[in-house]
Amino acid sequence: MDLSFYTNFNANVALQEAQINTLQQQISTGLAVQTPDQNPAAYETAALGNDQISALANDNNTQAAIQVQLGSVSNAYQSTSSLLNSVQSVVEAALNGTTSSQNLNALAGQVQSAAKQLLAIGNTTAPNGTYLFGGSRGGVAPFQTASSGSGAIVYMGDGAQSQAAITAGTTASTIANGEVFVSGLTGDGTASVAAASSNTGSGQIIPQGVVNAAAAAAFQSGTSAITVSFGSGGSYSASQGGTTLASGTLSSNTTTGGNTVQLAGVDYQITGTPASGDSFTLAPSRPQSAFALLQTIYQTLSTAGSTPAQVAQTNQVLNQSLASLGQYQQNVVTAQAQNGVTLQAITNAAASNTNQSTQVQTSVQNATAINTPVAIASLDQTLTALQAAMKTFGTVQSLSLFNYV
Repeated sequence: MDLSFYTNFNANVALQEAQINTLQQQISTGLAVQTPDQNPAAYETAALGNDQISALANDNNTQAAIQVQLGSVSNAYQSTSSLLNSVQSVVEAALNGTTSSQNLNALAGQVQSAAKQLLAIGNTTAPNGTYLFGGSRGGVAPFQTASSGSGAIVYMGDGAQSQAAITAGTTASTIANGEVFVSGLTGDGTASVAAASSNTGSGQIIPQGVVNAAAAAAFQSGTSAITVSFGSGGSYSASQGGTTLASGTLSSNTTTGGNTVQLAGVDYQITGTPASGDSFTLAPSRPQSAFALLQTIYQTLSTAGSTPAQVAQTNQVLNQSLASLGQYQQNVVTAQAQNGVTLQAITNAAASNTNQSTQVQTSVQNATAINTPVAIASLDQTLTALQAAMKTFGTVQSLSLFNYV
């Protein structure tokens, strides 16, 4: 008996069933290409595309983590700025000339409270539990009280920077450090003016601004101070290392700010009425943390006296403190702006990555996705053909002549 009919029929049925299985799998997964042998070029396109999508997703995860971290830093900067502005208002209130000793003590309490708040801000932790301003030492509180017992606040972090990829060609800083809290200088950044404790007059020396940047920078980087001494009849002289830099006689309108002298590249105004024998020291500005600055303001306000000489000495310190506050206010504004630039760059990178990922996903889908309506129609046709073949086979098999073929 010739068995070729059976063989051909079984082969066709097996082929149709395989096609049905393939179509059903494609329809359920939405993929026309799942193995390299089905379409090598399309499979390679999909594999490369999926790798790129995965890399972009990793970048987005990194971006999200950095945004959370730097968002906390931005909030801390904003709090610091508001705090320094409030301290500035306190100092200006103390300098208005109408505040009593009792009120100065009350203002001192406000500054003391601000100092505690500033320490809390400096030791702020991120959502992941690390300290925001510790640099690479995020597990250690960056600002701590010195073990010496002086009460000074010391920085235990470092200035380390860390970069992470947010796009294929762009990195962003992932950590902050405490530089913004410790990078200021005493006085106006060039010199710190101090009145001698023995002064009996009401004079003050107030910086008005730099007039010679090179001379100011040279003085600040040096070690030799300038002494301004006052004699009888309003005479004064300024000397440095035994060399007289300037001398003259004060005019009678000192209260209106009519007397100025240029020293070390800075224009200084002499106000009030210095007494004979009074002196002031202009020392090169040196590093001063924001915590030390607030401590100085607190001590000055809490120990302020009421005599003209005491008021002048208090105001001398407060005016210097205002200049130092200005440095820190500018430092915070600059740091916040830089942090904002980084956050904006991350936002832009995230948007770019999302757009790129969408484009790559479209390419992968175009290379591997099935045309569902066409696949369903093909499945219906194949099922119909298989059913017809099975019915025909049954009919033929029932013929008596077929039994003898």
